Amino acid sequence: MKKRQIEKIVLSGMLLAIGFVLPMLTSQIKEIGDTLLPMHLPVLLCGLICGWTYGGMVGLSLPFLRAILIDMPPLYPNAVWMAAELMTYGAVSGIIYSLFKKKNLMSIYVSLIVAMLSGRIVWGITKALLLGIKGRTFTFAAFITGGFVDALLGIVIQLVLIPMLVFAYEHSTKGR
Repeated sequence: MKKRQIEKIVLSGMLLAIGFVLPMLTSQIKEIGDTLLPMHLPVLLCGLICGWTYGGMVGLSLPFLRAILIDMPPLYPNAVWMAAELMTYGAVSGIIYSLFKKKNLMSIYVSLIVAMLSGRIVWGITKALLLGIKGRTFTFAAFITGGFVDALLGIVIQLVLIPMLVFAYEHSTKGR
C-alpha cells in the first residue's frame, strides 16, 4: 500500500472520529445541532483532502455508526437521510475539487458550494421519500427552512473554516 493511501485512510479515520464526537457538543439541544451542522465539517474536509471515495464513505458511515453506537440520530429514518446527504457532501466535494488543476480558494469554494447544494437536494429528496412511506409530507417550504434558513450559521461556518483548514493541511504537506 502506498504511503499516500495510508495517510488518507488514517486521516479519514480521524475525521470520522471527529464527526462522531463533534455533535456531542450540541446534542443536548437539537436546534443547535441543526444550526451548526457539526457532522458536515469533517465530511466535507475528508472529501476535499482525501478524495471522493474516502469522503463518500465517511459521510455514508458516520450517521449509521452514531445511530448504532449511541442511538443518535435515530436509525430510521433520520440516519438514512443524513447518510445520503453526508455521502453526497463527501463524494461531490472530492469529485469537484479533483477537477481543478490549480488548488486555490476559488476551487475550494466552488467544490464546497456544489457539494452543499447537491447534498441538500439529496437530503430533501430522501427525506420526502422516507416520510412519504410513513404517510407524512415534506413540503418545499420545510425543505428551504431546514436545508437553508435554519442551517445558515452552519453554512457560514463551513464557508469560513473549511478553506482555512484545507489550506493549512495542504501547506503542512507541501513537498512530501
